[in-house]
Amino acid sequence: MTSAALDRFLAVLLVAQLASGLLTLRAGVPATTPLFWLHGLIGGALLVAAVEKLRRSVGPAIRARRWRRLALGALLTLLVAAALAGGFTWVASGRIWSIGPWTILTLHIWAALAMVPIVLLHLLPRRWRLLRPRAVHGLPRISRRTLLATGSLLAIGAVAWGAANVLDVVRGGTRRFTGSRWLADGGIPPPTTFYGEGTPTIDADAWRLSVSGRVARPLTLDRAALAALGEVDRDGVLDCTSGWVMRTTWRGTPLRSVLEAAGADPDATAVSIRSVTGWMVRLELVELDDALLATHVAGKPLPAANGAPLRLVAPRRRGLDWIKWVSQIEVG
Repeated sequence: MTSAALDRFLAVLLVAQLASGLLTLRAGVPATTPLFWLHGLIGGALLVAAVEKLRRSVGPAIRARRWRRLALGALLTLLVAAALAGGFTWVASGRIWSIGPWTILTLHIWAALAMVPIVLLHLLPRRWRLLRPRAVHGLPRISRRTLLATGSLLAIGAVAWGAANVLDVVRGGTRRFTGSRWLADGGIPPPTTFYGEGTPTIDADAWRLSVSGRVARPLTLDRAALAALGEVDRDGVLDCTSGWVMRTTWRGTPLRSVLEAAGADPDATAVSIRSVTGWMVRLELVELDDALLATHVAGKPLPAANGAPLRLVAPRRRGLDWIKWVSQIEVG
């Protein structure tokens, strides 16, 4: 495989890895399992390709004194290494591994997101042309040697990913299809947030939930008015993007009951739920029936750090979309 072909292969892997990783942040149903396996397999191939790229390029770059390119490449390599090390360590460790308040999986995600601007800087302004294979009769020309080398890198990457999963099993690890590790059922979930932001100060007596958009009767509900619409208990699995998962009981008002009270337009296509902090999620119609606006968890009032006075429970989504401190619902 030529250096240009290896660069193209790395670019494809990076794009595929970032795209699949972003999709996994919100994929919460078993039908999305192949997406998580694809993300892991691409990670294995990326690990092997990155090592080969370093082997080929560092020495010549030093001899040519390309210090600026080396510095940018070193930063990109550091981020790729951090993301891959975080992902493989999480899989192979057999347990929840944290550094301070953050899990290794959270650091894996942050490193991956930080790669995006560095990759763009690394490619600009002249290296984009390396990503275009030479054309023969108008079609991209890919040699047999390149295809064989690509297949070999993919196979070695699959072996690396498989070995990490085997090591996880040997160490007694138990993970959901998303890769998250199970915590004991029935408890109050850990009070994590994606960026580690603090808990906002909310006056529970002054708090109101507004319901607007395509509704016949816009509503402004306090806690008592919300509860008067009817409360239920539901078991739900909260699968946090930090890497843990817990099955517990939530109590609150079904989202569908609130929409019916407001006279939501039956032709509306989605509902947006917004937090006082600005976080927002858009739920499709198929997700509304099992969505809950929770005020209690595990038989106790919802703690402030877990989203009090009101938190969305969205069983089809990952924890990133279980919006805390809900204040607005808009039907669209």
